[in-house]
Amino acid sequence: MLKTIVIVFLAVVGLFLLTNGTNNSLAGISPDKQAANSGTLEKMIVSDGSVTMDINLSRLNGAASRARKTEQPSQLRFNAEQNSFFTVVVFNNELRGALPGSMPIIPQNFVNLPAKLNASVSSLVLEKTPAGEPYEFVIRDGKTGFLFFNIEGFEFTYDANDHTLNIKDGRMLISNEFAAELRRPADAGAIVGQFSLKTTMRAIEVTQIVEGEVTSNVLPPVDNPESAGNVPGPDVVVGDLAGLAQFGAADGGFVGLAVGTDSCNFGTVDLNWFQNPSNDHPLIPQNLYRMSGGATNDERFEQVGQSQMKHAFTALTQNLCALGCNGVGGSRLGSGCSDPYSASLNSGPNLGSRAFVNPFTGFYPRNDSATPNNSHTGHTHTGPSHRILTPIADLNTTLNAGATYYAEGQYITPHEYVWCQANPTQCNMYNNVSYRRFSVNGTGSPFSFGAVGATVRAKTAITAWTGATISEFKPAPGVDGVASVGYKVTNPSPGVYRYEYAIYNQNLDRGIQSFSVPVGNGATVNNIGFHAPPQHPGWANDGTFNSAGYSNAPWAQSNAGGAMTWSSETFAQNPNANAIRWGTLYNFRFESNRPPQTVTATIGFYKTGAPITVQIQGPSPAQVTNVSISGRVVTSSGQGIGGLLVALTDAGGNFVAFANTSSFGAYSFTNVVPGGPYTIEPLSKRYVFEPMTMPITGDVTDMNFVAEPN
Repeated sequence: MLKTIVIVFLAVVGLFLLTNGTNNSLAGISPDKQAANSGTLEKMIVSDGSVTMDINLSRLNGAASRARKTEQPSQLRFNAEQNSFFTVVVFNNELRGALPGSMPIIPQNFVNLPAKLNASVSSLVLEKTPAGEPYEFVIRDGKTGFLFFNIEGFEFTYDANDHTLNIKDGRMLISNEFAAELRRPADAGAIVGQFSLKTTMRAIEVTQIVEGEVTSNVLPPVDNPESAGNVPGPDVVVGDLAGLAQFGAADGGFVGLAVGTDSCNFGTVDLNWFQNPSNDHPLIPQNLYRMSGGATNDERFEQVGQSQMKHAFTALTQNLCALGCNGVGGSRLGSGCSDPYSASLNSGPNLGSRAFVNPFTGFYPRNDSATPNNSHTGHTHTGPSHRILTPIADLNTTLNAGATYYAEGQYITPHEYVWCQANPTQCNMYNNVSYRRFSVNGTGSPFSFGAVGATVRAKTAITAWTGATISEFKPAPGVDGVASVGYKVTNPSPGVYRYEYAIYNQNLDRGIQSFSVPVGNGATVNNIGFHAPPQHPGWANDGTFNSAGYSNAPWAQSNAGGAMTWSSETFAQNPNANAIRWGTLYNFRFESNRPPQTVTATIGFYKTGAPITVQIQGPSPAQVTNVSISGRVVTSSGQGIGGLLVALTDAGGNFVAFANTSSFGAYSFTNVVPGGPYTIEPLSKRYVFEPMTMPITGDVTDMNFVAEPN
């Protein structure tokens, strides 16, 4: 296979040399060197460099007749974008040509240019055109594609000692499109300047060839901190997400989506990739999230869809993360290597159930066992089946104006856990999730999507929640995985505080069953809410109890005992309860009349483990001004009784405070918390007093007691 690729590759380069009518220094390569069939073939891209355009502005602006012959051209200087895929081929240290591609150039100074060119100067690219085009190199707008200049008559050289590529003395010709834009069509082809380029190149692929046979093929690493070899052990990361799309027709108000995932092994150890029926290969679930609500559409962050899992097979040896692939593929993903799965591959429809999987250890049953991990007998597939199951209403752009959407991919692999057990300092099971933002188009099926920005590697989608605080927790480090709680408090109107919480379970096998937020004394709670992504229906041999699928029942809610609590059924009550299982995010919310303060929330687990506490924001207690109680203790004749003890007790009969009467029988309690009811009673063996019980909401005076003889 590699031999065929190399032969075709060299044939393309040869065609390039024969069909380009430029003044090219390659013409000097001797026939015996061109015919050599043994050596080192390098594919190289731009590491860094610079571009210079010496432009005759008078000629460009159509004022050549008035320009003085001695006028110096204006010089435009650009930096070449680092690691641009402006690709050349070098065989045995001699340049063999450039391949079609482009290189963004970044302006370093500005001069007075025509309006069209001035508007595009920050997005210009140098493009190598395909073989057969009239000009080998052109300058165009990289965003719009508008062609400004053709380049001819250049000298193209390469120095193997310092890996520098030079283009010198290229004549810049006004293109037909630019001449029409300038309203001077007759100036098409006019020379308006000189172009030069100097870049340093680096190899992205090195192939050794002996007598026409490929003996090795290596993808060298980029010189950057993410290069392969920096992470001990195997370490699979979602390097990129692309191609989010709807697959199949809508059904029952839902659509099925899928997103492409590129896996990259950041580790020094080749990662096991043995396909089914083996149970030692990665599994690939996908999720979809929506951020919306509030004046800026970032009040809440919710999961609106989740898929079942793609079972990986046959690792490739690509270099998509530019780590440097060691060439190992097939049953292992080599160190630094990448393996892409398109959205169509990840869409199934034969995707395995999540229910079989321990997401931390990566364990799942073999596909040839009594409980196969990917059985699809006994049920019919519809459009949403097993894909990212998403309600149409959650995507409708009319119903969700201004919302933003995020696709998330995750890799679950048993090899990382096995390696961690043997090498406790080399545990890489926590960074296997990445996300990317996508735009949504459509009000009903089918929907279309577009990528917005780059993939955020090794970060969970909840971290995209604008203005929220995200805290991770590990209830059993080394035994189970990690989860996160996020929260955000807004003040949409005076005296109203909106509390939004999200709990994301990345790879906790135990699951989460309850969430409790303290509510301060005097704080009201209303508009209580809960949100969870839809669960896939059960199917035969799907790993759920009785193959019934997981429940979609909303969590029960209770505002009692000084806390707002949500909970699902327990595992004992329902093994298919709607708990927060791995790879899912659930939301909890309410409004209160009280501003936030730091409180300690409680998270309870579903399968096993004692509850844990986490620090979040919750409603503060109402402001309370303590009060006082005072009066006199006297005899029936009105004489004060000194030296008596007066007790203050609460509704439970507990002593709150004591006061001594003065010689005039006066007593007082200060700093009493309003509420009650309280009981006040003088204590005496000589006299009998009738206790007084009442709620205390403000200062009380003249609470007098008259003694009766004992």
